[in-house]
Amino acid sequence: MSRHSQVRQASRLQQRLEALNTARELAEGILPGPELQAVYEVLERASSRRSLSAGHTVVGFFGATGSGKSSLFNAVSNTSLATAAARRPTTSAPLAGIWGEQDSGPLLDWLDVQERHVLPAVPGLASEDSGLILLDLPDFDSTAVANREIVQRLAGMVDVLVWVLDPQKYADAAVHHGFLRPMASHGAVTLVVLNQIDKLNDVDAAAVMASLEGILDRDGLGGVTVLGASAVTGAGVGEVRGAIERVVTQRDAVTRRLSADVDGVAAGLTAASGTGEARGVKGSATARLAAELATAANVPVVVDAVARSYRLESARRTGWPAVRWLLRFRADPLRRLNLGRKDVRPDLNRTSLPAAGAPERARTDAAVREFADTASEGAPGPWRASIRNAAREGREQLPDALDQAIAGTDLKASRRPAWWMLFNVLQWTALLLAAGGLGWLGILALLAYFQMPVPDVPRTEGWPWPTLMVAGGVGLGIALGLLGRIISGWAARVRARGAGRRLRAAVAAVANQRIVAPVDAGIKRLRDFNAALKDARS
Repeated sequence: MSRHSQVRQASRLQQRLEALNTARELAEGILPGPELQAVYEVLERASSRRSLSAGHTVVGFFGATGSGKSSLFNAVSNTSLATAAARRPTTSAPLAGIWGEQDSGPLLDWLDVQERHVLPAVPGLASEDSGLILLDLPDFDSTAVANREIVQRLAGMVDVLVWVLDPQKYADAAVHHGFLRPMASHGAVTLVVLNQIDKLNDVDAAAVMASLEGILDRDGLGGVTVLGASAVTGAGVGEVRGAIERVVTQRDAVTRRLSADVDGVAAGLTAASGTGEARGVKGSATARLAAELATAANVPVVVDAVARSYRLESARRTGWPAVRWLLRFRADPLRRLNLGRKDVRPDLNRTSLPAAGAPERARTDAAVREFADTASEGAPGPWRASIRNAAREGREQLPDALDQAIAGTDLKASRRPAWWMLFNVLQWTALLLAAGGLGWLGILALLAYFQMPVPDVPRTEGWPWPTLMVAGGVGLGIALGLLGRIISGWAARVRARGAGRRLRAAVAAVANQRIVAPVDAGIKRLRDFNAALKDARS
């Protein structure tokens, strides 16, 4: 492989690792812990392996007891190291054959392989500086727990996996279910060797090889290289060496191994997450939610109180002065709700609106649930549950938030329209006019009572001015009162509509902050997760 291709593959791997890490971070708290832990381990392993020697390819020999794994290792490496290892006091430790010692130390330290042997060139396998590290490992079906742990650890760390099987146990479920099938995505860095074919005749060997290939195909490793060999007779050993040499020469085993790791955990994340995108937040659904919350938060009650408060204040300001003072004894509808006062701080005070009862709570719950269900439609199970939970958490904060929003809404209750002043002046003028007429008539009556001269009073069309003044003042007051009621009724409706709009806007803002925004964030999180996971898989 050319240097340019290697750089391109390494760059693409880096992008995939970054995308995988993004997907992991987005899935925290949503997907199960084991899948996320597996992703974390792959990321850590990739970071460590890429920081170590890129000029070495680590090839591990894995096999069950009696498969002839160590004998094949010796035959391939043209040594007797594994045989000697079997007679060592500690047989659970892996050993390494090294071709190209420089920079191999830190890599073997990371692999925790202590027994190391620098080997001479082997034709068809490696030269002294090829950069090949061949590992002979304990049996994966060993009764010693420590041995199995070593095999499981190194199966996740070596660059190339060579599985050594024998004709008697090649279909053993322990190797297929425990190792091969879970690593189906690693076919590009996996080599399967059927050892001890010298024990079979040609017909049986072909049948066993065909059976093994069928089993591997069902394991998801249909494209893996399968070779027959005999460590005793040397048959097929050259082909095994050639396969390993080709991998080492291509210099891309590390990248392909880590790419396979990414494929495996990405597939696990996909299985845990499920596929699909949420429908998303729609304007119509948001409007329905805001309307339901406005009703549940008693916005209609406040709007009605605004209208009644305006009409009451209008009557107090523009009514007949002689009787309007009686209206002072009537409680203002807005004040009864602790609304409309300038000295009220919404962050400290609350309204006196009736607390939400069971019907209101049920209506709010239903509105929030319907909104979350509609917005999360199409999302995979874990993500849909997360989106619903976000809406449910916001629902718990709604009562106080809505009450505070209503308390903080400017209802324009302190505004005094100009027509109030005009009508007030006219009403007092009418009252003074009637009072002046009554006083004039009273003086005339008093003079007549005491038999004193009564002066003539001016007349218009035969009507005495004092009488006209009384009639005009009273009539003007009644007319102003009726007209004021008509104007105040119309103005109250206008003010109530304006207050309703502002209250509904405040409720919509609360709905957006407490419900819509968290739900939308959950949907965006799913969208970003799917995008990151897609980039990691590709």
